[in-house]
Amino acid sequence: MLKTGASFATRCVKSGLISAHGLRTVTTTSRHWQSDDRGKGAGTTAGTDVSPNQELQLTYLTEEDKQGIAVLGLNRPKARNSFSKSLVNQLIEAIEVLAHDKNVRVVILRSLVPGIFCAGADLKERATFTPQEVSRFVSKLRQMMVNIEQMPTPVVAAIDGAALGGGLEMALACDMRVVATNAKLGLVETKLGIIPGAGGTQRLPRILNPAVAKELIFTARQFSGEEAKALGIVNHAVQPNETGDAAYQRALQLAMEIVPNGPVGVRMAKKAIDKGLQVDIGTGYAIEEACYAQVIPTKDRLEGLRAFAEKRKPNFIGE
Repeated sequence: MLKTGASFATRCVKSGLISAHGLRTVTTTSRHWQSDDRGKGAGTTAGTDVSPNQELQLTYLTEEDKQGIAVLGLNRPKARNSFSKSLVNQLIEAIEVLAHDKNVRVVILRSLVPGIFCAGADLKERATFTPQEVSRFVSKLRQMMVNIEQMPTPVVAAIDGAALGGGLEMALACDMRVVATNAKLGLVETKLGIIPGAGGTQRLPRILNPAVAKELIFTARQFSGEEAKALGIVNHAVQPNETGDAAYQRALQLAMEIVPNGPVGVRMAKKAIDKGLQVDIGTGYAIEEACYAQVIPTKDRLEGLRAFAEKRKPNFIGE
């Protein structure tokens, strides 16, 4: 059985890693989470109890079949979850916590605000920046996306509302994406006279046909979750539900399919795929061989063999 990842996060809080920006770490059962989701009204967040000034919530699910799943919830309802300096700092710190927590096997990135995933940059705040401050902020935002992309564990974006500009760029930095069919998505930056600057010009052409990616970026076109599935931008498109969390529920199901598998194997598979995509296929084979070599001496590999021989489910411990 997995140990809860909250212990590592608690140490970080005590050491000051998180508290400076007000990130609250919560350990909760998914049943309590779902119960709160269903009980919330349109004007409140769709998650566990979150104070109005708490921009980010990190939750560890503790029910037995969900242990190892961590949920990052965005919560800036008045600003449509747009990226402020404060939110970006909190996300960077939370990602750092999760990246070093070996008990975490899957991360789900979602919104706690009904109808919106993330509207991109906080343009009201950005209007107060000098050109130099804009450059520094975009650089930090881009690095945050890279940090999400380079998380050792799989990251799933649950898109139950609009994901525009930097919001879609953040989703593209995740390994997999689940979207509600009625959600609006788009890299809309050229309408503002700029370009997607947090990785969008690089990740979208790698996911799609480059010509299609260019069309979407040049036109700043918005499209539905259903269209995103047809284009191949997302893994799953689901019909919205009454509680406004259909994509999150489907992402949770996906995470639950990953959690029982060998965590070292999953991490090495992610590394082999991500690193291999950056090089020629011959070098990719060498990367795969190196990643495979790292699973050979693990206890989990031997446990997998024993479980197969004994016709039972393996009990992987991540070692």
